[in-house]
Amino acid sequence: MFIRHFNNFVIVMLFEIEEIKRRRKRLGITQKKLAELVGVSQPLIARIESGSVDPKLSLVKKIFDVLDELEGRKVNAMSLMNPNVICAHPNDSPAKIIEIMREKGISQLPVVDGNKIFGSITESSIIRIILTRGADSLKELKVKDLMEEPLPIVSPDETLENVSKMLLNNPALLVVERGEIKGIITKHDVMKVLRG
Repeated sequence: MFIRHFNNFVIVMLFEIEEIKRRRKRLGITQKKLAELVGVSQPLIARIESGSVDPKLSLVKKIFDVLDELEGRKVNAMSLMNPNVICAHPNDSPAKIIEIMREKGISQLPVVDGNKIFGSITESSIIRIILTRGADSLKELKVKDLMEEPLPIVSPDETLENVSKMLLNNPALLVVERGEIKGIITKHDVMKVLRG
């Protein structure tokens, strides 16, 4: 009984290994590119595809996750995010931030100093100060005086469904991995995926 089950597992693994090569070629990507996306070496992908190495199940799953994402079957935070995150510093002037927002067409920025996320600054926070204190008050203030709570943080593998739910009550989400900001997601990014 156990041996038969084990043999079935081996057959399934061999089928999956063959499927990796088929799907990679169908996508038109090289072993090197797949290796980069998975986070392993190109020779390891070559050995896996040739059947000369038995990969861990977790590695096979990771390879299939990458292939699924490339085929558009799996949309996660990493595939949604904009990797070009523009950040404000706590000591920046509001005038500088307003200019960045206008020039880049964005409505919020994380407030960061080094690797530490302090908060966020949005068009709403700037407008709120103008309405309560007047536009001239902006000259005396710094971003740290205007900033709001930090944007919520998600991992790169967070699902589209969870990202969408979180964006209902937040202007944007930060994608963070091992303490490093990898990207930012807005409602616009989700809409682009849904349209395409």
